[in-house]
Amino acid sequence: MRIGVLMVITSVVLGLGCTHVISKDVLKEVNRDIPFAQLLKDPVSYQGQMVLLGGVIVRTTYDQAGTLLEIYQTEIDWEKKPVNVDVSEGRFLSLYKGFLDSEIYKKGRKVTIAGVVTGVRASKLGEIDYHYPSLLIREIHLWKKEIKETCDPYLWYPWGMWGTWGPWYYPYWRY
Repeated sequence: MRIGVLMVITSVVLGLGCTHVISKDVLKEVNRDIPFAQLLKDPVSYQGQMVLLGGVIVRTTYDQAGTLLEIYQTEIDWEKKPVNVDVSEGRFLSLYKGFLDSEIYKKGRKVTIAGVVTGVRASKLGEIDYHYPSLLIREIHLWKKEIKETCDPYLWYPWGMWGTWGPWYYPYWRY
């Protein structure tokens, strides 16, 4: 009886560890042979193809079609999470047919998107005309904010806040 319960609990825990941020059905449709550099050069030739991209939101805007996200691309790791956010090959636009709140999907948040390439969209980026690959979002995953923990060096000493001298040290004990 105990072994059976233990096996069920173990399989549930292992199963939860293998969940995907993008559903398996959508991942099966993704064309993994399209590098972002090629998509950026000629988005029209990949029109209708499903791609998987990760990046960081630059801007969120709304129009009649839905929510438009401008994203700068980054590489993704084995979990499909955007990594190395200081390196990008360019930007892309992703349209979500619906409402994504701009206070949640805001500048600086990491996303992973599975979407169908719809072509190219030209827009001003500063003073230049930039040609964005354009996607229609099939699935989107917003990654949790990363909280940078600060470490107080006195708390990790075994003797706490007293530092290397311990509680018996007091600089004015002679007076």
